[in-house]
Amino acid sequence: MSAPRAAAVQMVSTDDVEANLRRARALLEDAREAGAALAVLPENFPFMAGDERAKLDHAEPEAGGPVTAFLREEAARLGLWLVGGTVPYAAGPDRVRAACLLVDDRGEIRARYDKIHLFDVQLEGGEGYRESATIAPGDRPVVADTPCGPVGLAVCYDLRFPELFRALVDAGAEWLAVPAAFTRTTGAAHWEVLVRARAIEEQVTVVAADQGGVHPGGRETYGHSMVVDPWGAVLDRVETGEGLALGPVDRDHIARVRRQLPALAHRRWS
Repeated sequence: MSAPRAAAVQMVSTDDVEANLRRARALLEDAREAGAALAVLPENFPFMAGDERAKLDHAEPEAGGPVTAFLREEAARLGLWLVGGTVPYAAGPDRVRAACLLVDDRGEIRARYDKIHLFDVQLEGGEGYRESATIAPGDRPVVADTPCGPVGLAVCYDLRFPELFRALVDAGAEWLAVPAAFTRTTGAAHWEVLVRARAIEEQVTVVAADQGGVHPGGRETYGHSMVVDPWGAVLDRVETGEGLALGPVDRDHIARVRRQLPALAHRRWS
């Protein structure tokens, strides 16, 4: 029996929620038609604006709102498990949580991960970001069962913190879903290196779904969404613009790599 396939969905989201959801729907249909059992949407898939505070206008309550409903309806309609990028969930009057939802093929929410590491940086040339001004951080790693095996959930800037991924593997993760909106500047330098490093050191498959183009306000994201196997091989990738990267999450291959090169068992610190 062949291993189930996962799709990394790459988008170029705008500040028009309805338009973004239409594009997400079409790409999810493409993923299902291509034989994917599970699809990962990128960070901020429903909304990206030039003004970071604009996301507060789209904050959803804990019980869910229109974007949560969209994910549940599309998962059930297509019979497709979804990792729902990030959805802004209200965290008081001035901030949201960047919530990554795992939804099963009946439309039930199986897990929620709130992004832990927030992108507060000042790059050369005046490019700067301060996510903590509008996002409240999460505080716990999340691993959940899927048809592709146990998945560890992470978001974008999390990629730079290997201790999170070690915690996910220690909790049983065999593959990682990583929605992202990596900037073009940092992505060109570090995106592929980080994605492949997390796959190699944790001996997991990584399905990394990035934003990939120019957004309102001139923000540019890197793209290059990819599926990487536990040996570090890039199984498929999208360059820029919309598209899908597809690849198997082969649990037998993951187990074989871990057995043949038992680095996880050789650790001296934990």
